[in-house]
Amino acid sequence: MSRSVLWLLCGFFIVTLTIPGWGKSNKQGSFTLPQPAYNGEVSVERAIKERRTVRAFRPDSLSIAQLSQLLWAAQGITDARRGFRAAPSGGALYPLDVYAVVGKGGVEALAPGVYRYRSANHSLEVVGKEDCRKDVAHAALTQMWIATAPVIFVITAEYGRITCKYGERGARYAHIEVGHVGQNIFLQAEALGLAAGIVGAFRDASVADAIGAPKGHEPLIIIPVGYKK
Repeated sequence: MSRSVLWLLCGFFIVTLTIPGWGKSNKQGSFTLPQPAYNGEVSVERAIKERRTVRAFRPDSLSIAQLSQLLWAAQGITDARRGFRAAPSGGALYPLDVYAVVGKGGVEALAPGVYRYRSANHSLEVVGKEDCRKDVAHAALTQMWIATAPVIFVITAEYGRITCKYGERGARYAHIEVGHVGQNIFLQAEALGLAAGIVGAFRDASVADAIGAPKGHEPLIIIPVGYKK
C-alpha cells in the first residue's frame, strides 16, 4: 500500500472520530461521569511498591467516583487543548477503547451492563444492559474468578487507527500502549484502596461477542477490579 493511501485512510479515521456527536448512542444512551481528582493521598512510589495482581475479590460495590477515576487513569484527557490522554500513544492516534463490564451491584447507582468509555467528554456509552461477567470469564478459558470482580475492564484495539500511519508496525505500538493503560489502571486502583488482576488468556472472538464490541475491535487484555478478598 502506498504512503499516500495510508495517509488518506488515516485522515478518514481522524475525521470520523471528530465528527460532532460521533459515538453517542441514540438507542441506549450515554452519560457524563463525575470529574476525576488530580491529587490523591497515595504517592506514585507507594502505589508502585504495593501493587499486586489479585485473583479474588469481595462483592463490595465501587462508587461511581472510583469508576470515573479508574477510567480517567486509563484513557482520560490530560491536555484539553491538544487532546492528549493519560497513557502515551504512538502519533497520539489512540487505537484503544476501554469497556467496563459492570456486575449487578458492582457500582453504586449504576445498572449492570457493558459501558464504553468516551475520553473526549469523560462519559460512558451504554453498550449492553446485562451482567455478562460470567460470559467474559467463560471466554477467558473458564477462569471464573474473573466474574467475582464487581467491574471488569476489557481493552480493545482498532488497529486501523494507527496502522493507517505506521503500517504493520502500528500494531506493535498499540500493544505497547495497552501496557501503559493497564499499568495506569493498576496504580490508580492501588491508590483508591482497590486491587486489580490481569488476564491475557482468552478467546478473542468470544470476548468481543460477550461485550458487544463492534467488528474490528480486537480484545487485548482483561483487567478485573475490586476490593481484595
